Amino acid sequence: MHSVEPRTSWTFVTHHARILAMVQRDPQTRLRDMAAACEVTERAAQAIVTDLESAGYLTRVRHGRRNHYEVTPGTLFRHPAEGQHEIADLLKLLTDLDRPDPGGRTRS
Repeated sequence: MHSVEPRTSWTFVTHHARILAMVQRDPQTRLRDMAAACEVTERAAQAIVTDLESAGYLTRVRHGRRNHYEVTPGTLFRHPAEGQHEIADLLKLLTDLDRPDPGGRTRS
């Protein structure tokens, strides 16, 4: 029996969702840190932030030399299949992944 190579490299969570979750965790996260966490260039991370801001999922306000981001409450998923659900539910799941669970184990 031979092994089959996967057709593509993909994940269940998009870069857009990862960046939105990072903003939820830390509204003053730097673009550089977003890019590093998603393993993309800063330019790509900037394009994602622009997408999210243009679509109304987050706002960006300049505070001195840093940006302050805020996830817009009540925003819904874009695809009609999930369109009746708020993004907040997904963000809660993603932001809870790095918190220790009540049993003392660290989620990864």
